[in-house]
Amino acid sequence: MGSVIGDILPLALGIAISPIPIIAAILMLLSPKARGTSVGFLAGWVIGIVVAIVVFTLLGAILPATDDDASKPIAGAIKIVLGLLLLLLALKQWRSRPHGDSEPALPKWMSAIDSMTAVRAFLLAFLLAAVNPKNLLMAASAGIVIGSAGESAGASTVAIVIFTLIAASSVALPVIAYLVAAQKMAAPLESLRGWLVHNNATVMSVLLLVIGVVVIGKGIGSF
Repeated sequence: MGSVIGDILPLALGIAISPIPIIAAILMLLSPKARGTSVGFLAGWVIGIVVAIVVFTLLGAILPATDDDASKPIAGAIKIVLGLLLLLLALKQWRSRPHGDSEPALPKWMSAIDSMTAVRAFLLAFLLAAVNPKNLLMAASAGIVIGSAGESAGASTVAIVIFTLIAASSVALPVIAYLVAAQKMAAPLESLRGWLVHNNATVMSVLLLVIGVVVIGKGIGSF
């Protein structure tokens, strides 16, 4: 089980460090309906991650079983394909980064956050976690690792819980901090939002590059 946890940790961190959901959560915390929308967003984010990782863990579990020391060509091929897709996303992110003092382009839906309800925030977070290509690829890679490892149901559940806690932490921490001390968090959250907006593409491109190479390496090692 230790090797499984080690393999999925970088993927969980990849989701956790993804700037867009963090920016969205911060904007909700700075909006008039901060408490309702932020809690709804956090719930959708956690459930979306759980759904994605569970689905791909179940898919990974149906791959042909092999001995621990034997090669796993099917799982290896899937990991290589997922790694290559992550590298393509890294290239796309790098090309989209802002140059000089130009203002980075953000998703149009962010302009509607001030009027967003808790239910809409929940649905938005669920889509960002379970459908967004970057997060979906990382959840798929982690699910294949867990499902194809041949661990017991209990061990797989523990791995899923650890993955979810780490992946959701970057959204959970500012929301919880705001709920505990709303007035003190306004200025730090605004500063963090500004930094993430201007460094979104660069952070994600480097992150996707590193994780893509790691996943491809794991895939090659499965042969």
